[in-house]
Amino acid sequence: MMMQAEDARYLKRKVKGGSIDVHPTEKALVVNYELEATILGEMGDPMLGERKECQKIIRVKGLHDNSDLSTLAKEIIEKCKLIHPSKLPEVEQLLYYLQNRKETTPSKASGKTKLSEKPEDPAFCDGTETDEVANINDVDEYLEMLYEELPEKVKGCALLLQLARNPDNLEELFQNETVVSALVRLLREEWKRSTDLATNIIYIFFCFSSFSSFHAVILHFKIGTLCMTIIQHELKKHQLWLDELNKKKQAAATDKNNTRLKEDYEKSLKKYEGLVRKQEQLLRVAYYLLLNLAEDLSVELKMRNKGIVKMLVSTLDRSNFELLILVVSFLKKLSIFIENKKEMVDQNIVEKLTKLIPCDHEDLLNITIRLLLNLSFDPDIRSKVIKFGLLPKLVNLLPNENHTQLVLCILYHISMDDKAKSMFTFTDCVPIAMKMLLESPEQPDLELLALCINIAANKRTAQIICEGPGLKMLMKRAFKFKDPFLMKMIRNLSQHPGPTKNLFIDYISDLCSQALHCENEDFSLECLGILGNLTIPDLDYELILKEYDLVPWIKSKLQPGAADDDVVLEVVILVGTVCSDDACAKLLAESNIIHLLIELLNAKQEDDEVVCQIVYVFYQMIFHKATREIIIKDTQAPAYLIDLMHDKNAEIRSVCDNTLDMIAEFDEEWAKKIQLEKFRWHNSQWLEMVESRPADDDYGDYAGYPDDGPMYDPYLQDADILDRPDLFYEDYNSSILMDGHLTPEYIDDAGVYGDYHNPYGYDLDDPYVRPEGHLGFVQDGHQVDPYGRALDPYGPEYGEYLKGGGDPLGTDNPYYRDYGHR
Repeated sequence: MMMQAEDARYLKRKVKGGSIDVHPTEKALVVNYELEATILGEMGDPMLGERKECQKIIRVKGLHDNSDLSTLAKEIIEKCKLIHPSKLPEVEQLLYYLQNRKETTPSKASGKTKLSEKPEDPAFCDGTETDEVANINDVDEYLEMLYEELPEKVKGCALLLQLARNPDNLEELFQNETVVSALVRLLREEWKRSTDLATNIIYIFFCFSSFSSFHAVILHFKIGTLCMTIIQHELKKHQLWLDELNKKKQAAATDKNNTRLKEDYEKSLKKYEGLVRKQEQLLRVAYYLLLNLAEDLSVELKMRNKGIVKMLVSTLDRSNFELLILVVSFLKKLSIFIENKKEMVDQNIVEKLTKLIPCDHEDLLNITIRLLLNLSFDPDIRSKVIKFGLLPKLVNLLPNENHTQLVLCILYHISMDDKAKSMFTFTDCVPIAMKMLLESPEQPDLELLALCINIAANKRTAQIICEGPGLKMLMKRAFKFKDPFLMKMIRNLSQHPGPTKNLFIDYISDLCSQALHCENEDFSLECLGILGNLTIPDLDYELILKEYDLVPWIKSKLQPGAADDDVVLEVVILVGTVCSDDACAKLLAESNIIHLLIELLNAKQEDDEVVCQIVYVFYQMIFHKATREIIIKDTQAPAYLIDLMHDKNAEIRSVCDNTLDMIAEFDEEWAKKIQLEKFRWHNSQWLEMVESRPADDDYGDYAGYPDDGPMYDPYLQDADILDRPDLFYEDYNSSILMDGHLTPEYIDDAGVYGDYHNPYGYDLDDPYVRPEGHLGFVQDGHQVDPYGRALDPYGPEYGEYLKGGGDPLGTDNPYYRDYGHR
């Protein structure tokens, strides 16, 4: 049976005190109490009763090391009637505990603390505070106040807000359609008249928006659209205030002796600060309301179309921490969509974030870094991060445990760009990252390892890492924990030429052992990759191959299907590295390695990396007399190279061209085939037209002379195309050609021989081309064949090199050898 309102005559409230405890994170006491409310009838009989458990938080922010706890406890009991005076000793004891408890606020330097992932609810502002305590039973009275003058309207909204801040009252307020409609109407009509009024009403709807079940009604009344209109108006108004204030400031600065202008500016500044404070309270509740509504993506899209991103980015110029936390949180939510991200970039968001990194407010700093992390997936934004000087600021935040993981992720994204890697040398990133890596437990953070792997790919940062005992400590840790990621970082260090690469000679024994016998396949693969990177001229590769019996192991891995593709690739790279040594090349060639590589080339035709490295092995072996004949005479490697001469991969084409030019220099038969193939490729359309012409076709303009026949041979099927240079060279002069020495392919505008220093059009910057090779050109001191070709194109000095001239120096490392170039 429902109780009628006219039957209720009295409301009896009874408060029963309970336990007292300390707040878990703040300097505050938590008072538990029980509230019992009973409605009495006309005769004083109880008609309806309800009991509720409540809490009151008493914050004691003034508590410090020298506080008088006894006096403070008495003051708390006097002001809080919920605590009985008999509990004075207990209050003192709790205050003593709070006084000696470690501070939970994170320091700027270090110390990890749980940070808030959600902005705090807006606090009461000037217009929402009132001495009167609101009662849910007096809603009708508060409703009537909404139809009075402006001060009464503000007070009525403030009392309704008190009720709305208690979630238990929201359902009852929501069902009162008259109240909701009156608030909507009042907000639409009066928001420009009073900031306090607008703040109170929006705050009430914000309380509703905290629960998704109320969103439909809020959207029905278009409160979100109205909030965006209010925000836009307030931002424009703030700009007008700022312009006017700057004018007065400039006028006062221009005429410093005019006290009236100075007083006018100070008065305007004080007024401006008060207006901004109220405006920011309004902006905060409005943004928070929109943030709650934006959990529906369709609603968020409508906000974006109405310019929410521009509003939020422009608000980043404010200095209110609570408002900034909310704005950055909203931007972080929006930043997961590329359209929003692009608009943020257009509004110069990175430049605006520079003033927030770093800042004294840990929650704001953390949420700002999270926003920057979302933005850092874009390469253009990463370049702006460096442009505006954020890189050293982020590096300096690494020691702060609250932000370490997030900062590592951003730095990792930045380190993915090759141009940005060198920028790390101008920060403390390398020493800090190395310290974190070497002091970390057995499994370091993947973000830290990923960052170290990337920065190790830069030559300058690699030198910094290897300075002093850096490489030694990394090697020691890698071999101890068998960490493949750490070994990948070391592998990147080993790829740089110069003194850094020579440091790895001391670890060859350990690397070979791990590459052959380690059970961790990923770790052994990285060790194998380091060995393949050690292209050191004075390293005795032959001794390494024999000492560790690597040749049978290499042959076993090159068998089709015997190993994973990654292992096969690294083995081929290792073969290419050791083949720079004449003795190693001969040893491998005599072990049937070349035939295995050709079989592998057939099996891995679609794998560009494997193909390129196999061709490079052939290129290396061509340089050695002992292996040159095997490749040219005993294998079909040149034929495969001709097939790959026009591969779609530029690197493969480059290595093939260089290798084929070498083969053509040493074998006349292959030289003709290579030249013919090059001609056919460059003139494929013309050849197709000529060869497709029928044999009985007429002779065109010479059809009237059938007995005499054509002046020129119409068909080329029976002749070698390369023997007819007059067909494709206008200014052909046979007297300048040496029989069998040059073909028209090598005649250019510079003369018969073209560029002496670059006869084959090599790219002199190409890493595959050796600078001492001037093949096919007679120099002083060379013997020549009947066609004028050099029988010893490298000269007598290179002949001594091929014979293995030079004695070991007898250094401490057995793999170090001096070839004794003279």
